[in-house]
Amino acid sequence: MGLTNHSVGKNALRSSLLSFQSHSDEKLIALAGNPNVGKSTIFNALTGMNQHTGNWPGKTVATACGHCRSERHAYCIIDLPGTYSLSAHSPEEEVARDFLCMGQADAIVVVCDVTCLERNLNLALQILEISSNVILCVNFMDEARKKNISVSIDGLSRLMGIPVIGVSGHHPETLSPLLFALDRQTEQRHPSHPAVIRYPAAVEQAILQLEPLVEEKTGGLVSSRWISLKLLQKENTFLKSLDKETGTSIYDDQELLRGAALSLRRLLPRLPENQTLDDVIVSTLMNRAENICRQTITFHDKAYHKRDFAIDRIITSPWIGFPLMLLLLLFLFWITIVGANYPSELLSSLLFGFQDTLTVFFQNIHAPDWLHGLFVLGIYRVVAWVVSVMLPPMAIFFPLFTLLEDSGFLPRIAYNLDRPFQCCRSCGKQALTMCMGFGCNAAGVVGCRIIDSPRERLLAILTNSLVPCNGRFPALITLITMFFAGNAVGLFSSFSSAFLLTLFLLLSILMTFAATKFLSSTVLKGTPSSFLLELPPYRRPQIGKVIVRSVMDRTLFVLGRAILSAAPAGMLLWIFGNVTINGDNLLSLCSGTLDPFARIMGLDGVILLAFLLGFPANEIIIPIILMAYLSGGTLVEMGSLTEFHQLLVANGWTMTTALCTLVFFLFHWPCATTLLTIKKETGNWKWTALAALLPTALGVGLCVCIQWISCHLL
Repeated sequence: MGLTNHSVGKNALRSSLLSFQSHSDEKLIALAGNPNVGKSTIFNALTGMNQHTGNWPGKTVATACGHCRSERHAYCIIDLPGTYSLSAHSPEEEVARDFLCMGQADAIVVVCDVTCLERNLNLALQILEISSNVILCVNFMDEARKKNISVSIDGLSRLMGIPVIGVSGHHPETLSPLLFALDRQTEQRHPSHPAVIRYPAAVEQAILQLEPLVEEKTGGLVSSRWISLKLLQKENTFLKSLDKETGTSIYDDQELLRGAALSLRRLLPRLPENQTLDDVIVSTLMNRAENICRQTITFHDKAYHKRDFAIDRIITSPWIGFPLMLLLLLFLFWITIVGANYPSELLSSLLFGFQDTLTVFFQNIHAPDWLHGLFVLGIYRVVAWVVSVMLPPMAIFFPLFTLLEDSGFLPRIAYNLDRPFQCCRSCGKQALTMCMGFGCNAAGVVGCRIIDSPRERLLAILTNSLVPCNGRFPALITLITMFFAGNAVGLFSSFSSAFLLTLFLLLSILMTFAATKFLSSTVLKGTPSSFLLELPPYRRPQIGKVIVRSVMDRTLFVLGRAILSAAPAGMLLWIFGNVTINGDNLLSLCSGTLDPFARIMGLDGVILLAFLLGFPANEIIIPIILMAYLSGGTLVEMGSLTEFHQLLVANGWTMTTALCTLVFFLFHWPCATTLLTIKKETGNWKWTALAALLPTALGVGLCVCIQWISCHLL
């Protein structure tokens, strides 16, 4: 599908290794584990970095590298993508598997969640088959105490034959024993003797037959027992990666392949009835994990999980779940609308007030008028508008969204939406990326890396822009309030705006389903993959950290990209508004040229030109409309909504015009940042062009239909 290596973290991993090589005195540590076990939290606590964390699977979709020191050593820590098994089913899992299997790390720290240890030990037991330099890090010990769960750390260490450390990742002071264990493990003063996993006799015999030959071919570079098992399982992807990384030729070695085929023919008749070799291996690992947990974990309150199950029965109910999601979405937008008004006005007054100071400065240095216009009335004025309009809603929406993510609610949304997306031949993980698109479509596109199937990942990328990003919300709210919720007063006005905005967003979600179905039936045909999603336990969000991280990682990051796009747009706008031909500026000439086509869509030339010039950032579309209607050469501040409404009506706006503009705000080409992100993720201009054409064609078609209905039926 044209997905790049960068999109699955391989380039990041190579960069991490190069960084490690430049610090040759450091020891290399791999941080591995299932999704949603707190790996990134522990990574942040150890390294002091700010890797984004969240309470839903698939958060770490690329590798991260950080450095820390213990009392005796310096460490380079690689935070690998979360994986449930070393039998990889996605590019991200392949990155983790290959790094672990090739023996590049001095030690491997396997992070487990103590509240669901039985499931997590499956990966830990597999890793023990390829390395003895392993430390088991049992996380969320504080939650275990709250749920009256006790675990014998010494018993775990004895049964698994490796060091086991209990920590609470959210409390960095509990990580000191982990660093001490790393010192001991990497120095090999007390070498580990991991417990060997024993499979049924028939499987063990097949492994023994292959192991000497594999040892001869590989020279002990990688565990010969593990490679023998992969040969029997016919895991060709791993064997190819092994050949590439080690310089061997196991995948093409005819002697090995004949030996594996012979051993497999002898093995298959001896397997239990209706079970494959994979079934036998998985059941052996799970039985061993279950046996270990039975001996080391005590549930003093066996009803500790009843609360989560009771909440899940409500949230994931087919009858209650969907209305509840819509009500929650309505509440989020209402909070955003109400909370953003006053900060936006204050920020606007502050930034536009500073414009006068800049003007005085340019006058004092005797700068020509065109230079003042270009930099102050063009670049600075547009950037000030984008910041004052975009920052307050983002500063409210992103923390609220992150709180839902951190509490464990978002995976339930994916679970509920799995069936609709399955009907569209996609998977429920697309729901998570769609939700991320409400904050920023570029971030939603990057988030599509969590989807395992390349076909379904591409479906999610191409349709992500069908949901409006945070940059479109101010315009949507303004137009809805002026033309459709203007008669309401007080809190009811904001509630009406939020309710109508929710309906428009519901339309965008329905169109996402329709577009996904269309693409999966035409250019991206295929069978939907299975969707394995762990529903994490509900956790009390760390409000302080959530606010700081959502502001730093999301709000300021997205705002920075918007400013980089808005600055050149401001320069272009000033040129269009001040360069004249035969007495008419370029803004008027271009809008007049576009007007006939725009009228077919229920718009006018000014509106369509504003969308074209707003390509760098959706936030400047409304200001461009104001600028064109007032025939000014600079961007203007919007006064009260009443004055703005009167201006639009005076220039021919009707309810139909407002409705068509709202629809086109929902469905038009993605902004420049999003398109560049799509090109980076897919590595293909063809898919990037399709991502731009799809929402545009949908928006044009809907606007034409609305205009036709308005003219002929109303």
